[in-house]
Amino acid sequence: MREYSIRTAADGDLGAARAVMLDAVYRDFGTGYVPHWHADIIDPAAYYLRPPRHTLLVAVDGTDGSVVATAALDARGPAHPPNPRWLAERYPSGETAQLRRVCVRPEHRRRGLAARLVAGLLDFAREDGGYRSVYLHTHPHSPGALGLWQSLGKIVCDERDDPGEPGRATADVVHFEIPLL
Repeated sequence: MREYSIRTAADGDLGAARAVMLDAVYRDFGTGYVPHWHADIIDPAAYYLRPPRHTLLVAVDGTDGSVVATAALDARGPAHPPNPRWLAERYPSGETAQLRRVCVRPEHRRRGLAARLVAGLLDFAREDGGYRSVYLHTHPHSPGALGLWQSLGKIVCDERDDPGEPGRATADVVHFEIPLL
């Protein structure tokens, strides 16, 4: 059985972490790299390593030392647009720990890595003490995503079923809240 370690990303991990995240946006999301959605992937240090209330965790394969999974947390709530206004108001920046970039290479899935990474992010949010809620959004076609998030939290908005606000296009996105307990 393979052994994995979970740790806070260091500068030396960023290239490999970036590759894991970019592979996911191309393979799993089908969007490819979109600058206004994925700028954090290109410069993870600026988004997750330098800000004091943000973090990037990586899962490292004990066999060869490669980064095989990522998970990030930041204090930016969901923006409006593209998200519904009420959602941005419910999860304001500064008070909301937003989970991002939970990505696992396909050959390392179904080994509990995403759950371990998320547990580490929730510990980080609790230790911070300034977050009142944990929020994330996911794409339902991302392999394993809905099942994981449903086991950890509750759906607060499923845009597949939501007619949306007038003038705002809906997306194939599901929004979750995870208890900070």
